[in-house]
Amino acid sequence: MTFLEFRKQLFDLACFNIYQVYAWQPDFDRNNLTRWVKKGYLIRLRQGYFAFSEYKSKPDYPIYVANRIYAPSYISLHTALSFYGMIPEAVVQITSVTSLKTESFTNDFGEYSYKNVKENLMFGYELKPMADNRTIQFASPEKALLDLLYLYPFYDSEQELKELRLDEDFLQDDLNKDLLMDYCAKFQSKALDYRVKLFFKTYGL
Repeated sequence: MTFLEFRKQLFDLACFNIYQVYAWQPDFDRNNLTRWVKKGYLIRLRQGYFAFSEYKSKPDYPIYVANRIYAPSYISLHTALSFYGMIPEAVVQITSVTSLKTESFTNDFGEYSYKNVKENLMFGYELKPMADNRTIQFASPEKALLDLLYLYPFYDSEQELKELRLDEDFLQDDLNKDLLMDYCAKFQSKALDYRVKLFFKTYGL
């Protein structure tokens, strides 16, 4: 099989796994993938997952890849907070929440970090539109903040919460405090309840 035949069949997927290849060509020679990665036609994302190199230069695809290479997952934590302008730092790692085990990957698209939560806490995200009519699973601001306070237990003092440097205009004008409390109740975590109360006190909400 030539790379052009392969590309014509799978290019629109942007990224794909080996099982999708076998579904199309059951007798596909996996060594082709290794050869095409060496030639720079494909990028290896993690074991068994690949992307076409052309997508590396397109906007939004590093985040799109995050959803695809470890599922179910959604963008949350520092990446989501930075996207909404809630924290001042640009974030190097692309951070997600998953019901699978905690994991991390590094590839040519970026660094990916996944934090585990129980399956019943996989809520509070929406499908955000991106380039090429694709969508990305992305936490709401309220859920991203709760995920952070839940998964990083050291945010249990006013000093630590202040060091997050959350944008006070966003907190006052854009954060849905009722939704935040509704979501918080679903966690059924006394430790999180405490941190959320402390968060409200620290930021004068």
